[in-house]
Amino acid sequence: MPTYRIAPSILSADFARLGEEVRNVVAAGADFIHFDVMDNHYVPNLTIGPLVCEAIRPHVQVPIDVHLMVKPVDRIIPDFAKAGANLITFHPEASEHIDRSLQLIRDNGCKAGLVFNPGTPLHYLDHVMDKLDMVLIMSVNPGFGGQSFIPEALKKIAEVRRRIDDSGRDILLEVDGGIKIENIAAAARAGADTFVAGSAIFGKPDYKAVIDAMRAELAQV
Repeated sequence: MPTYRIAPSILSADFARLGEEVRNVVAAGADFIHFDVMDNHYVPNLTIGPLVCEAIRPHVQVPIDVHLMVKPVDRIIPDFAKAGANLITFHPEASEHIDRSLQLIRDNGCKAGLVFNPGTPLHYLDHVMDKLDMVLIMSVNPGFGGQSFIPEALKKIAEVRRRIDDSGRDILLEVDGGIKIENIAAAARAGADTFVAGSAIFGKPDYKAVIDAMRAELAQV
């Protein structure tokens, strides 16, 4: 049975008390903290940068999983590595040289991954599997929290799972967008092992109850 990881997205947290929020969600059973970075350029929204990552780093021991929705990506990668990120993912469309960007992440001491939007083809994976620690499939179009899961993403997850298994490499397969108690098992059956959830967790009063319910669904897969 795969090891499943729950990665609450702080995009949906209460930013007025962010340190408390990340401590509480880790105490409730989170495996990662998912950190959404938007630049009002690659996506039509503006969120948080390395200073916020640096601020929350002392509050949690779990890995911080930084998803860069920015273009270009190379300039900001070292800043997030210094700020305490453990894993950095980016969109292939946002890099002029994908192999170089992946290597830059690793050279800065972090694990590296690629992110695929609903309309982005998977051929970018063909020549860089040796540099990947994660593939992130977006099950919504990036830019805003609280969107509904796009079912077509399940086919893409299944195809990436096949590619990872064929490669024989230890690569995490993460899904992000509209994940909740009701659909997390479907994403796991398709092949995902890491699940980003924002409003489904931070939008509820009892984080542990939600994460426990998600794990109960995953146990049935």
